[in-house]
Amino acid sequence: MVSVVILFCTQAVSAQGKKEREAAKAEKIKSLLQSQNYVFEANYVIPMTGNSKSLTYGYDLTVSKDTVSAYLPYYGRVTLPPVDPTDGGVKFTSTSFSYKSTVDKKGSYNIVITPNEHNDRGAKDVRYIRLNIGSTGYASLQVVSNNRDPISYNGIIVERKPRK
Repeated sequence: MVSVVILFCTQAVSAQGKKEREAAKAEKIKSLLQSQNYVFEANYVIPMTGNSKSLTYGYDLTVSKDTVSAYLPYYGRVTLPPVDPTDGGVKFTSTSFSYKSTVDKKGSYNIVITPNEHNDRGAKDVRYIRLNIGSTGYASLQVVSNNRDPISYNGIIVERKPRK
């Protein structure tokens, strides 16, 4: 009987601790998104055609108030290939873009980033990027391009580390 009471109390404390950790995580994600200072780390790619794939470490979208940069793989149909054959994937850095963020009723964030036409390296093919981010930091990213099929990625939102 005593062990049942101890087990019940342990589970109640564990559940309370889990709720507190989730609330702290949600607050951290909210803070990162409001400061526009975060990184989307892609761990799964979902092309419009073909098979989905797990990704290795290192593919991301970095967002700050003045710069958006992407280093993501691309799998799909290209209607107008790049002039430079080594310029595959979704790779660009833009300092001229619009950033629109909304929060839905469930507390998920919907962010649309639109690089401007005459911007920095490589973003002229990207029409817009849409991020859907849950309160715990899990996210999906969709890239819609002018000369490629749309592509989606799943991943997580993490804190942007300052450059050394």
